[in-house]
Amino acid sequence: MPRLARKRALPLSKVYGHLEPGPVLLLTTSHKGHANVMPMSWHTMLEFEPPLVGCVISGNDFSFTALNASRECVLNIPTVELASQVVGCGNSSGAQEDKFLKYGLTPQPGSMVAAPLIAQCYASFECRVFDTRLKNRYNFFVLEVVRAWVKPACKAPRTLHHRGYGLFIVGGESIQLPSKMR
Repeated sequence: MPRLARKRALPLSKVYGHLEPGPVLLLTTSHKGHANVMPMSWHTMLEFEPPLVGCVISGNDFSFTALNASRECVLNIPTVELASQVVGCGNSSGAQEDKFLKYGLTPQPGSMVAAPLIAQCYASFECRVFDTRLKNRYNFFVLEVVRAWVKPACKAPRTLHHRGYGLFIVGGESIQLPSKMR
C-alpha cells in the first residue's frame, strides 16, 4: 500500500479556493438605463425547480445597488476564451466606465428582464430576486431563474473556476458515472 502524504495546515483565507462551487459567472444588471457586468464566483444552487440560485455580491459593488433596486439580473456563463474579459470586468468599476464597450462584450436583450444577456457567453439565465432575507446581514440574494438560454453548438464548455487571488482552474472534461437519478 502506498504511503499517504501528510497534510499541512491551510490558512483559513485559502479555504474559499477549495470549496468554490461552480463556474465564474458574468452577472449583468440594468438600472436607470445603465447596463453593467461583473464577474461573480460566490454562488450556489439552492433548488432544482423552480431553479433558485443563492449569490453573494459585495455591498460596495455597483452591481449590488442595481440588483437591489431593479430586483432582476442575468447570470451569464463565459468560457475560457473570455478569461481576459472576465478579469478586466473584475478589475474595473461599472460606475466609471461601460464595461461592455471596454471589453468587447455584446449585450443582447432578455425576454423577461431588462438586464442584458452577453452574446459571447455559452449560457445565460434571466433571473428575478426571489428572497432578500439574508441581504442586509450577508449581502446574500436568492435569485429565481425565469428564462434560460444556451448555445446548442457548445457541447463541452471549458469554464473558469476561481481559486482566489488571480488563480483559476479550467473545467470542461465530462465523465459519465453510474446514477439512478436522471
